[in-house]
Amino acid sequence: MTTDTTGATGATASGRPVIGLTTYLEQAQTGVWDVPAAFLPHAYFSAVTRAGGIAVLLPPQPVDAGIAERVLDGLDGLIITGGKDVEPARYGAEPHPETDEPRPDRDAWEDALLTAAIARELPFLGICRGAQVLNVALGGSLHQHLPDVVGDRRYQPGGGSYASAPVAVAPGTLLAGALAGTPELDVPVYHHQAIDRVGDGLVVTARTPDGIVEAVELTTVPFGVAVQWHPEVDAGDLRLFEALVDAARASATRGAPDPSSTREAAR
Repeated sequence: MTTDTTGATGATASGRPVIGLTTYLEQAQTGVWDVPAAFLPHAYFSAVTRAGGIAVLLPPQPVDAGIAERVLDGLDGLIITGGKDVEPARYGAEPHPETDEPRPDRDAWEDALLTAAIARELPFLGICRGAQVLNVALGGSLHQHLPDVVGDRRYQPGGGSYASAPVAVAPGTLLAGALAGTPELDVPVYHHQAIDRVGDGLVVTARTPDGIVEAVELTTVPFGVAVQWHPEVDAGDLRLFEALVDAARASATRGAPDPSSTREAAR
């Protein structure tokens, strides 16, 4: 990566911005090894690459005041990926029996990355869990188990098989622009939780016919979009990834705001 006049973090001469993707941290097996490992399904970083970005994986790390900032210094855009449920204590709730065991290391890491990204107006995209992390980071809450709300498991059939859900997209939004004004579409979903109370500054940009929030965006930054569905599994539709890559390239070209001055102005 360069640090020349092509941008604040230095988008490469080829114009391919660097996009960081958060990863899982789970027990994983390969060959004779069965160890805790950071990993991410190939579909995520393949989509970034095919959309014109350079994918960099960001495993959970110990969090202090400087680590997230230092990591973001090397990025032009950020994706908060899918995975296990956000710990309910982060939004003041007791765990539901169906809620996953907490992953406090990943929760803290992604919260720190998002908070720092928002402060410096770094373009970001949240996917599934990523939408939930964003909502909770901004003071929102979650429905912990959608079957309690809608009466069945239509959004997560289980067994690793994605369901399809129709969503209506709000016109005039970043999401609508990324989708070329498509008012309705069927999306691949695999989630048993969803946004309940919407976080500060977020606007709902897509819902299902039964009212479940499927997308939000942050109005205080140039590009902050999060979807509850899984665009990475639809290999034929790269529009959300292309929109993020375009926003990251533009941000790198014009130079992102200095994060220290942004935080000072917010005080």
